[in-house]
Amino acid sequence: MKIQAIDLKAGVRCEIDGELYVCTSYLHRTPGKGAAVVVVKLKNLKTGRVLERTFRSMEQVERISIDSRKMQYLYNDDTGYVFMDTDTYEQIPLQETVVEDVLKYLKPDAEIEVGFYNGDPVLVDVGNFVELEVIDAPPGIKGDTATGATKAVKFETGLELQVPLFVKEGDVIRIDTRTGDYITRV
Repeated sequence: MKIQAIDLKAGVRCEIDGELYVCTSYLHRTPGKGAAVVVVKLKNLKTGRVLERTFRSMEQVERISIDSRKMQYLYNDDTGYVFMDTDTYEQIPLQETVVEDVLKYLKPDAEIEVGFYNGDPVLVDVGNFVELEVIDAPPGIKGDTATGATKAVKFETGLELQVPLFVKEGDVIRIDTRTGDYITRV
């Protein structure tokens, strides 16, 4: 299905020059004279390479349809990151380029969505929010907290993030996977 370049918003998946991409950022520019253009950053779903491209706003691109399956992350080894289809119990190894964006949020036994295009896995979606346990948190330093002071903590997946001073080791934190920001303590 063809869409206009002006409809290429973040998260839209498309095919350009025979390659599969997901739009990661979008900027609509209207110069003083001349036609409006759309500047997008596109991430290649197979290689992980990021490409910046400019389209005329009425230019057409091919939007792709991704088939999603609920899967469970099991483990990683030399074949890749192994996921199990929760309906058929089939185990599928995925290459690091497919899962690299969500590795910092991925914990064993997590149920996620894996997107397939023409039978090939191309995308892993952990959802908009994940809950991770803090495994290393330095003590909060007392003092001027009117500025919303934060500290760096480490989570069970290896992710390091700035959180408020009251967060301590053992706390479970909700994180927005779209921005990588602390949301709340659970």
